[in-house]
Amino acid sequence: MKRLLNCWLIVSLSLLLGCAKDNIILIDPIETDDNEDLIANTSFSQTVSVAFSTDGNATVTGDNEDFSVTVSSNNVTIVYNGEEYVMYELSGTANDGFFKLYSAKKQGITFNDVNITNPNGAAINVQGPQSEPSKGKRTFIVLKGDNNLADGTSYTDTPDEEDEKAALFGEGQFIFSGTGSLTVTATGKSGIVSDDYVHFLGGDITVKMTTAASVRGSDTLKPACVRGKDYVKMTDGSLSLTSTGTGGKGISSDGNGYFYGGTVIVNVTGSNFGSSGGGGGFPGGGFPGGGSSSNGISAKGLKFDGNLIFKGSNVVVNCTAHEGIESKGTLSVSSGEVYSHSQSDDAINSGGNLTISGGLVCAYSQGNDGLDANGNCYIKGGVVYAIGASSPEVAVDANSEGGYTLYLTGGTLVAIGGLESGSSLTQSCYSASSWSQNTWFGLTIGSTAYAFKTPSSGGTPLVVSGSSTPSLQSGVSVSNGTECFEGMFYCNASFSGGSSVSLSSYSGGNGGGGGPGGGGHGPF
Repeated sequence: MKRLLNCWLIVSLSLLLGCAKDNIILIDPIETDDNEDLIANTSFSQTVSVAFSTDGNATVTGDNEDFSVTVSSNNVTIVYNGEEYVMYELSGTANDGFFKLYSAKKQGITFNDVNITNPNGAAINVQGPQSEPSKGKRTFIVLKGDNNLADGTSYTDTPDEEDEKAALFGEGQFIFSGTGSLTVTATGKSGIVSDDYVHFLGGDITVKMTTAASVRGSDTLKPACVRGKDYVKMTDGSLSLTSTGTGGKGISSDGNGYFYGGTVIVNVTGSNFGSSGGGGGFPGGGFPGGGSSSNGISAKGLKFDGNLIFKGSNVVVNCTAHEGIESKGTLSVSSGEVYSHSQSDDAINSGGNLTISGGLVCAYSQGNDGLDANGNCYIKGGVVYAIGASSPEVAVDANSEGGYTLYLTGGTLVAIGGLESGSSLTQSCYSASSWSQNTWFGLTIGSTAYAFKTPSSGGTPLVVSGSSTPSLQSGVSVSNGTECFEGMFYCNASFSGGSSVSLSSYSGGNGGGGGPGGGGHGPF
């Protein structure tokens, strides 16, 4: 009801204010009520225990006439036709098995030191009722102890009328909590997928995905370590995601991304699939057999078709072949720490406006822009370290060709590669007379000191900005401070030595300022 009410409010306001571009009010979408995602607010009437066994004989206890249970070796299928909420507790080890659930009600699944490998499909498959399997409900996943799930390279047991998209798959919402760990190994399809939304509220979760994107006629596989069709939300816990296959992504969604707490670490080392993904994957960038390049699949760290909101999470993304973080809608950072490194494309890209009002943000690109907004880019606060590749790329870019502007009104900024030409710089900016690669610099703004290490490559100039006129030292020794951005930056730093760097007033563009000098000590 909350989501429906929010949509009604947006539509009503749009109708009230008219359709003129200047009259549209943008309202942050409200996701599902978090109170319903708290497992403490749901009462479970009973517990059904499923114990897998290395001898190939799983056992199910705690069921009654409301359940239809089928057990074949370690293949367990449960159909629930009751009206109450049930907790299913899984334990033991199955080297060749699965757990499949059909239910019209929300439920919980506790992973209690369970290890399941299914060579022929998903390890866990949560469907809706048998009459409408795609109508899944909320599933609470509670982690206890150490748990492992793995799929197979081929999903041969999936009924034609059903989906089975990941090693851990559900038609309804997935809500993770608990103090245990879960490792998901994906070799056939994705790691964790909900055809609704995924919400992380606790637990230590690792996904290792080697699955490669493929096109089989009209069936396109777009693997991701984590995918929520509606949205993905991170409130607490930790995620460690690694994708090595062609066209694989760390986290993806057709909707929005909410990063409100916890820790997320994403490493995507696979190449792109098809020419629209940057030409990787196959010679000439095309598909095998001459398939359409419009179906190219890019290997990105975080990719959301909706908006992205960072408000408290610690996010680290490293990506080889494409953008590190991409939102097709707007992107905002108000708190937390966001680090994104791309070797080939934009580090952070927004399809609409990009706003930084607080927090710590590092956007490091070795092949394109650091921060890139296809709408306006607003830097209002926080600490921003942006690194762009050589000209014509810049450290911070707004879509000036489309009539948009970079607005700098506050915060602390270090930009290697300069800022978009025509920027509106309410807060004064300064360019360094020169800068050296792989060198520690000390930056003082008022009574606050920072230290940052320059990369092994990057564009010019080096631009700094803060709430007051900064001073810059080159070649300093850092002795203390709060480490940020994978060791590239220190807040509240203590440094000594070095030599003073001359600063001059800067108004935008990457044609001014001294270029990078020597001092390199190998790749950074």
